[in-house]
Amino acid sequence: MAAFKHLFEPIRIGNVEVPNRICHVPTDISSSHVDGAVSERDIRHHENLARGGTGLIVVGATSPDGKTGRSTVTNLVIDNDYYIPGFARMAAAMHRYGAKCAVQLQHPGRQAALPREGKLTSNDQAVSLPWSQSHAIVYANADEAKKTVHVLSTDEVIALVDLFSEAAWRVQQAGFDAVELHAAHGYLISQFMSPYLNKRIDRFGGSFENRMRFPLAIVASIQAKCGPDFPVIIRYSADEWVPGGRELAESVEVAKAFEWAGVHALDLSQCIQESPGAGFDPMYYPEGWTIYASEAVKKAVKIPIINSHSLRNPEFCEQVLAEGKTDMVGLSRQLLADPYWPLKAKYGKVRAIRRCISCLTGCWQESMMAKKEIACAVNPACGNADLEVTGKAPKSLKVAVVGGGPAGMEAARVATERGHSVTLFEKSAELGGAILGCCMAPGKDEKMKWYADWLRYQMQDLKVPVRMKTSPKAADLKGYDVVVNATGACSYVPEVKGADRVIPFEEVMACPKVTCEFHPKDGRKPRKLEGDRVIVWGDHYAATDTIAWLASIGKQVTVVTHNREFASKVEVIHMYVLRKRFKQTDAEALTSKPFKHPVTVIESATIEEVRPGEVTLIDKDFRRTVVPCDNVVTCWTRPNTALLAEMKAAGLPVVNVGDSVSPRNLHAAVREGATAAMALGEQVLFNPNDSLVTDLPLDVASQLAR
Repeated sequence: MAAFKHLFEPIRIGNVEVPNRICHVPTDISSSHVDGAVSERDIRHHENLARGGTGLIVVGATSPDGKTGRSTVTNLVIDNDYYIPGFARMAAAMHRYGAKCAVQLQHPGRQAALPREGKLTSNDQAVSLPWSQSHAIVYANADEAKKTVHVLSTDEVIALVDLFSEAAWRVQQAGFDAVELHAAHGYLISQFMSPYLNKRIDRFGGSFENRMRFPLAIVASIQAKCGPDFPVIIRYSADEWVPGGRELAESVEVAKAFEWAGVHALDLSQCIQESPGAGFDPMYYPEGWTIYASEAVKKAVKIPIINSHSLRNPEFCEQVLAEGKTDMVGLSRQLLADPYWPLKAKYGKVRAIRRCISCLTGCWQESMMAKKEIACAVNPACGNADLEVTGKAPKSLKVAVVGGGPAGMEAARVATERGHSVTLFEKSAELGGAILGCCMAPGKDEKMKWYADWLRYQMQDLKVPVRMKTSPKAADLKGYDVVVNATGACSYVPEVKGADRVIPFEEVMACPKVTCEFHPKDGRKPRKLEGDRVIVWGDHYAATDTIAWLASIGKQVTVVTHNREFASKVEVIHMYVLRKRFKQTDAEALTSKPFKHPVTVIESATIEEVRPGEVTLIDKDFRRTVVPCDNVVTCWTRPNTALLAEMKAAGLPVVNVGDSVSPRNLHAAVREGATAAMALGEQVLFNPNDSLVTDLPLDVASQLAR
């Protein structure tokens, strides 16, 4: 077992002893019933966290008033006794595995998704931000122009105080060990506390004491309703990261006020909705970048402090606990990626931990923003119980996986775990596929290497035979029961005059560091670009990563895209941060060195001709512009389908996954790799749509087998 002495020490929050220092900080998994009641998915998800060994589990985003504020269309509600039995079942499921548990009470205020009319807020400003729950891309009927937004009257404020305490009482009755108030991120309580958001001129606005009046009234009301010994935890933003917002110095005073009021623990977060980079901390933010806040607050109070941003590695968590910089480590997205993080850490299986890479594609872009249940790009079983590997396949099959990228390695991993005999073929001298190029993008390199390392470790640990520098032909694969084609995508140059002068991005994004494990091992050398002026031609992730790399080494970059908005399908928070960097500024809390030159974005245009020292662009109105440049790098990509076509022509049983279907993102690649492996059963059957078929009715399966 690993010696994580401090990580697995118990701690007291009020009169509740938590068995270790690992806290699941509240996460809205968007899986409740339409009325906000607890679903089986809610229970299963939180039970898995307890089974994995998390000490304190805070159930996220539960509304004390479903009539005036739900943050998503599927978040939990506890404004009526009707909801208590469901919450009781969830608490019992967590207690079964020794965890302590709490419910977070959240009123979204101005950021409410439901109801669509009569929204309540402490501020008379309606916001329309792409990362806000009120944005049309999230909730198509939430038209900002039609919002009914007003300043809460005193009577409404008092009524809300009572709703919070009544909700806390229901949490207590359901058997939970504590309650948490969500006072961060620009939601209702945060609106009252924030000097930036609170524009009231009555006793609930203006001075520090007035801005604290609403949350302190809620705390007092909960104590009166539930008793002083029922632990109250408060989550608030230590820094709001907007001019005129709350900074750390005031947050220390906030902590003192809460401690004086009898709050039992503080869960420190960051940001409001106007500063999403600091709140969502995408790949560009280093691990544990908010430790400075918990360290400062911890020095000022005696109650436990929970730090809750970008914590991924048990060694790092152990260190900050040992140094006294926080009392508990808060994990959210990390436990989506691997709910068994604590268990693996306890038994010293650190390399087996699947670390969150902060990509935000599964958990945010393709889940909450799309009105879907939570998912995870690197953990396909998150939100999809059908992809949980819970047993062996009925028959061991001989499986060939062609392509050692994320889709191929995930397919090989899952198929091997299910008992199939797998051989992995990779044409290059290293495993990783598209991940290898991502490792060159500044800020993304560390976390993408984490995932590449985890996949490589899985291949080693499972003893999957890997044939490097091998590009099999259809004839080489005839002995296999099924072939998983994961050959990925490659760049290409659209038909254009001077195409021979265009450089594929793969040549530019190859790691130049000889000592790095991702340096090309097949004799290739990274392409060194002469001159400073570079045009990056294309869109999507290949373009954003290439731009970031070239700009970081001092190139003067212009990006050209035929789309009306550059990188519109790239995760929105990453693009928000990256666009700030394009303008030679840092995003909130990001202290990386600004680019030497601003990045110019030219949209709704394409390249007509490439000549020495310049290109001709043509826009949607057929207007031509000459732009000087020294190099043109293409980021146009398309699937590698040559082998797939060859195998189909030969009649081989083949399933296509990942970028060889269509270049998209990591989430799609990993999910498709896992799905293909899970579909391998006793028989290998393809329907007329060329999809693997499993779990057929017995009579149909037997008829097809005869």
